[in-house]
Amino acid sequence: MTTDLLRDGLSRHAVQETALTRKLTVDGTTEAYPVYRIRLDQLYYNDQNDRIATWLNQYRAQHGGQSPDPADRESYNQVIEGFLVESNPDALRKTKTNIKLVDQREPGVVLNDGRIIDGNRRFTCLRQLSAEDPKFGWFEAVILDRSMEHSAKQIKLLELSIQHGEEGKVDYDPIDRLVGMYRDILETGLLSPEEYARSTNESITDVKKRMDLAELMVELLEFINAPGQFHIARDLKITYPLEELQKLMKKCRTEDEKEDLKNSVFVNILLRPAGDMTRFIRGFKNIMGGEQQEDFLEEQREIAIQVVEALPAPQEMSTQAIRDRVRTREDLSGALERSMDKYLLRARKTETRNRPILLAEKATEQLENIDVNILRRLGDSELQRLRRQLDLLERAVDEIRALLPQ
Repeated sequence: MTTDLLRDGLSRHAVQETALTRKLTVDGTTEAYPVYRIRLDQLYYNDQNDRIATWLNQYRAQHGGQSPDPADRESYNQVIEGFLVESNPDALRKTKTNIKLVDQREPGVVLNDGRIIDGNRRFTCLRQLSAEDPKFGWFEAVILDRSMEHSAKQIKLLELSIQHGEEGKVDYDPIDRLVGMYRDILETGLLSPEEYARSTNESITDVKKRMDLAELMVELLEFINAPGQFHIARDLKITYPLEELQKLMKKCRTEDEKEDLKNSVFVNILLRPAGDMTRFIRGFKNIMGGEQQEDFLEEQREIAIQVVEALPAPQEMSTQAIRDRVRTREDLSGALERSMDKYLLRARKTETRNRPILLAEKATEQLENIDVNILRRLGDSELQRLRRQLDLLERAVDEIRALLPQ
């Protein structure tokens, strides 16, 4: 197995020079790097890639904590190829069709030991096409004379820049991005938020917001007895409800309220009552911050306790276990649905009852916002129009006041 593409690969003709180049920014310097043709059997998938790492997380959960061994290159590549095909079969099919028609048009990026930094989908398509036609048995890519062991940070920054900082790239699953962010910034400290933001061409505010989202994802997995099983977060499609939870937490006045709200949303994500998460998130929006919030969270907390008691043990937790043993609990999902319906009805009644007060407050606020200095610049017709509106306001106020109890 070749371990040095630029030396051994060239001498053994497993790597060939081309006249092509690709511009890359490495360590802050942009250069045009030469592109090589590399025989497919010299390459392997990058287990540090955010998308692949999430799928490997699932593989370990299903194989007693064991990972596929990169030393057995073909077996390792076959496992990860299956993940990539499953993750986005339509995108893979389009790329494969395009390569079959016009060959590989965009070079990838690999390390000197054959680890692929950019071009996993193209590599996958070429692997499949080469089984039908040997002419597709080569991958065009820049070869960086770096190793993951000694340049992990620089390689990660480069990968982020290519995958998320360049226009036209296919978006990752949002959970894969959260997992990568959690691992690289919060867990290992490999990157700072500022370094991540620069590499992905994002604002530091957006990065920190998604860091908070990543922490909520970790909390959710711990709550449902699935710590570290990031593939479950991907399977449950939790990004939207967690984003809404972030906004709802701003309405909480105490840390206890935040905890009760988080647990309630976590339980609703887990059970997915009536199969409509959007409806339940909308319900939370209408209740939180109102008079019914405290009673609602109290009732939801009692249901959450029952759900936690019904959860499988961590070693038994999986997406299938959630479908078979948790979401089949109609007594618990029904309790959540009835609780939501009850407090939504109360919130609507409260809103209807308080609507006159809210409208009066809004009218007062708008009147107080009038800049009286502008009045001196109004013409006669404009002043007459304003007096007419004030007369109408006075008449409306008098009519409402006359109806109020003495």
